[in-house]
Amino acid sequence: RGLGNIQELSGTLVGLYDDTLFLSNYQEFMELSPRVVDPPRPRPVPPRFSEGVAFEGVSFRYHDTGRLVLCDVSLRVRPGEVIALVGGNGAGKTTLVKLLCRLYDPAGGRITLEGADLREYAAAEVRRQMSVIFQDYVRYFLSARENIWLGHHALAPEDGRVLQAARQAGADDLIRGLPKGYDTSLGHRFEGSVELSIGEWQKIALARAFLRDSQIIVLDEPTSSLDPLAEYEVFKTFRELLRGRSAILISHRFSTVRLADTIYVLEAGRVSESGSHAELLARGGHYARMFTLQARNYT
Repeated sequence: RGLGNIQELSGTLVGLYDDTLFLSNYQEFMELSPRVVDPPRPRPVPPRFSEGVAFEGVSFRYHDTGRLVLCDVSLRVRPGEVIALVGGNGAGKTTLVKLLCRLYDPAGGRITLEGADLREYAAAEVRRQMSVIFQDYVRYFLSARENIWLGHHALAPEDGRVLQAARQAGADDLIRGLPKGYDTSLGHRFEGSVELSIGEWQKIALARAFLRDSQIIVLDEPTSSLDPLAEYEVFKTFRELLRGRSAILISHRFSTVRLADTIYVLEAGRVSESGSHAELLARGGHYARMFTLQARNYT
């Protein structure tokens, strides 16, 4: 009996030690201070942009690495303009978008919104003007209607704009074919839910982006999982979907990229080329080589 009590006590002490490891991690997390801080008196974000966004000599490195991810990057996104960011993996395309959303602040240079430094605005107000679909978009285990509605939750879930966004993203027929239509629970977490394919989830995510009432839409590999016909249907009316808003496209598919007014080619964190699709092809640089390599598979 004495030996059993000692073993029980030892096991309790070991459990307490394990718990203190979790508690120390929790305390470290609670003591973290945000690196992105709002100014004491933030500027109001204009309800409609007239100048747009500009990156002026922006450089950036993540705090845990010494390597510059972006180095002296300058580009502009004007109201109603579509730009595309092209480059290999690790070129800094997604990092540019994270800086635009003020998930981080640049280490050098500045990002301006309507001519004023982005850091002069409240981060939450800036983010309300961005509609971003990253490659690792979230799949919510909610109904199809709620999955789209979360893009603009100030609306009522039954608002007709939810259905309109689904039609714009090519998801309406998909959703209407589900057992309960827009009220069908998605995912595999709950009984009676329906799991979608990767391409079908991507249509839902696109609908969420189109619903949000923002002035800039950012699509990071927006059609990577869509079949060619679905991709064509989405981009056939892409300009109409934007309705005067600006768009930033990040894609390795040149059928998407060539829709942009201006294409910026990133290499090792720098802008090596910029121009329209036709201009970059005529220049015969890195963009032209990438396009030729991809096109060769179809000819």
